[in-house]
Amino acid sequence: MIDKRDAKLSLFFLSISFLALFIGAIAGLLQTLVRSGTIELPLSIGYYQLLTAHGVLLALIFTTFFIVGFLYAGISKTMGALYDVPRRTGWLGFVMMTFGTILATIFILLNKATVLYTFYAPLQASPWFYVALVHVVVGSWLCAFSMWNQYYIWKKKTNNKLSPLFSYMAVMTMALWFIATLGVAATILLQFIPWSIGWVDKIDILISRTLFWYFGHPLVYFWLLPAYMCWYVVIPKIIGGKIFSDALARLAFVLFLLFSIPVGFHHQLLEPGISHSWKFFQVVLTFMVIVPSLMTAFSMFAVFETAGRKKGARGLFGWVKVLPWKDVRFFAPMMGMLIFVPAGAGGIINASHQLNQVIHNTLWVTGHFHLTVASTVALTFFGIAYWLVPYLSGRTLTPQMNKLGIIQTIMWTIGMAFMSGAMHVVGLFGAPRRTAYTTYSDHPQALDWVPYQAAMAIGGTILFLAILLLIYIIGYLAFKAPIGEMDFPLGEVEEKATSTPIILENWKLWVGISAALIFIAYTLPFWHMIEHGPPGSPGYKFW
Repeated sequence: MIDKRDAKLSLFFLSISFLALFIGAIAGLLQTLVRSGTIELPLSIGYYQLLTAHGVLLALIFTTFFIVGFLYAGISKTMGALYDVPRRTGWLGFVMMTFGTILATIFILLNKATVLYTFYAPLQASPWFYVALVHVVVGSWLCAFSMWNQYYIWKKKTNNKLSPLFSYMAVMTMALWFIATLGVAATILLQFIPWSIGWVDKIDILISRTLFWYFGHPLVYFWLLPAYMCWYVVIPKIIGGKIFSDALARLAFVLFLLFSIPVGFHHQLLEPGISHSWKFFQVVLTFMVIVPSLMTAFSMFAVFETAGRKKGARGLFGWVKVLPWKDVRFFAPMMGMLIFVPAGAGGIINASHQLNQVIHNTLWVTGHFHLTVASTVALTFFGIAYWLVPYLSGRTLTPQMNKLGIIQTIMWTIGMAFMSGAMHVVGLFGAPRRTAYTTYSDHPQALDWVPYQAAMAIGGTILFLAILLLIYIIGYLAFKAPIGEMDFPLGEVEEKATSTPIILENWKLWVGISAALIFIAYTLPFWHMIEHGPPGSPGYKFW
C-alpha cells in the first residue's frame, strides 16, 4: 500500500472526477433524446446549456481530475510517500480546481455560461465562468509543480540517474499539460475576462481561437498519455508479461511532447487569416504523432505475444486465446486499444488538408471525439478505476464486481458503436455539429438523418445505463467491498531489453526543442494576425 495520506489525496481527485462524469452523463443523455426528437426540454433548460455542461464536465473536469489522481497514486507507489511540500501543494491544487469546477458548474446551470466546450467568441459568458476556468487551470499547475518537486527531491536524495518509468511518464504528461494550457490561460486572462467585464468592446476572434487550439489539440494527448501509461506499465503485469522496452516507452512520450503542441492550425484549416503554408506545416507536424502511436502499438502487441508464448501459445495468433479476457483490469483497456484503431484512422482524416473539408464542422468530428476520449480513454480509465479505487481504499476487487465490470465494458462498447457510428455516417451526409434539430423543416436533408438520430438516442441511453452501473461498482469498491490488499500492477522490463539512454531524461533538451518547435510554428503566424488585424481591435491593444 502507498502512504494513506497520498491515497486520500488521490481518492479525493477521483471522487470529483466521477461526480463530474455522472452530472455530465445526464446532460449527454438529454442531448441525444432532444436531438432525436424523443423529448422536449422545459423552457428553463436549453439544448446548448446541456451541450456546454456535457463538454466541460466530461472532456475537461472528469479527465483532468482522474488523471491527476491516477498520477499521484503512481508517483507515490514508485517514488515513495510524497514529501511534505509536494503533498501540501497537491491539496492546494485540489482546492483550487474543485472551487473552479463548482463555480463553473453553477454558472452553466444558471444558463449564464452557455458558450459550449470551446467557448468561441463572440459567444460570451459571465466573467465568473472564466474566473472559474482560471482556478481549474492554475490549480492543475500547482499539481504539476507538486509532481515535479517530488521528482526533483527524489532524484536528489537517491542520486538515481534514471527515474521509475511511471513517474517519468507522469512528469512528461504534466509538462505537456502545463505548456499547452499556457495558451488557454492567455486567451482567458488577456481577452475573455476583460471583454466579459466590459473593459473592452471587442475581442480578436482569430487570436482567441488560435490560442484555444494551441491548447485544444495537445489536450487530446493529455487524455491519451495516462491511458498509454496504463498500457505500457500496468497491462504487462496484469497479463503476466513484461514491458517490452523501457527506452521505447520513454522515447514515445518524448515524441508526444515534441509533436502534439505546435499543431493547432489543423483545427483551423477552413479559417481565414492564417497562411496556407503555415497550415500545411502544422499538418505535417500533426502527422508526426502517428510515429509514437505506431511505436506504442508495436510495443503492446510485442508484450501480448511474448506473454502468450510463455504460456504455451502456438501459431500466428495463438497468444490471443491466452490473454485474460475475463479480467476487467485487462478487458476494459484492451477494448479501448482496439477502438483506437478506427479512432486513429478518423484522426488522420480530420487532420488531412483536403479530406477535412468534407467533414469539417459535421457530426463526424463529434463521433471522432467519442471514439477517442469517450471510448479509448474512458474505457482505459474505467479499467484503471476497477483496481485503483479498491487499492486506495484498502479493499479488494471481488469476482462479482469484476463480472459487473465486464458487463459495463460491453455495454459501453455497444452504446458507443451505436452513437459514434451514427455520428460518423450522418456527418458524411452533412449533418452539422453543435446544432439541435428537434424539427426537420429547416434543412433539406434533415429527414434523411432521422434514423441516425434515433441510433444516437439508443446509444446514448445504453451509455447512460453503463455509467449508472459504473458508479455503482465504484461506490461498492470504495465503501462496501471486503477489506484486503489489492496490487498496484507495475510491470518489469524484459531482461533482454536494450538499456535506456540517459539522454531521454534530459529535460532541458526536450523542453527546449519543444519550445523551439512552438516558436517556429506560431511566431510568424501570430505576427501576421496582429499586423493584419482590424484597426482598434483588442488584438492591437493587448498584443
